Order: sequence, then structure tokens, then C-alpha cells
Amino acid sequence: MDPQPPRRRTEPLLDELGTAIVAGKDAASFLWQVPDDASTRQRLGDLLVQIRDGSAGQGRTEMPKLCEELIVALRAQPTPQQVDLLQDGFDRLYKLWAAAKSGLL
Repeated sequence: MDPQPPRRRTEPLLDELGTAIVAGKDAASFLWQVPDDASTRQRLGDLLVQIRDGSAGQGRTEMPKLCEELIVALRAQPTPQQVDLLQDGFDRLYKLWAAAKSGLL
């Protein structure tokens, strides 16, 4: 009996919500270089609203709450701690989205 080859971990295909989360992760990473960039902050705010509304429309409860927390954090004075919080938040959003796409949630 031949052992089965290890399964490759595949990321779920990006839908509209996943694309917005990945764009938000990228924008939050950019803030490490330019923490007070107004256009990036505006884009993050727009993406968070899009993610909040899209996830609420899909019946999710944790993602909209997390988006609200990140929107509040985004309004604060730009600091390294704030950027770290935003990056961590988008990482959590991505994990929640990926789990939902895989059927775990």
C-alpha cells in the first residue's frame, strides 16, 4: 500500500470580500512606511465599510464587529501601534473569511 502524498494547502479563491480583505492587508502594510498617508487611510476606511457590509449581508457576525473596531482605530492618531493593530485586524479578517470559505464556519 503506497502512502498518500501530503496534501497541498490551497488558499480559497478570492471572491469580492476576499479581494477587499487582501487589498486592506496591503494598504495596512503600506502604512508602516507612510503612517499618515491620508489617501491610504481613506482607502482603508472604504474597504472596511465594504467588508463590514458584505460580511453582514452574508450573515456573519464577528467580521462586521471587527470592522467596526478597526474603523474606530483608523480614526486615531497615526502611530506604530495603530498600524500594528490594523495589520492584525486584517489578518484576523482574512482568517475568518478563509475559514468561512472552507466551510469551517
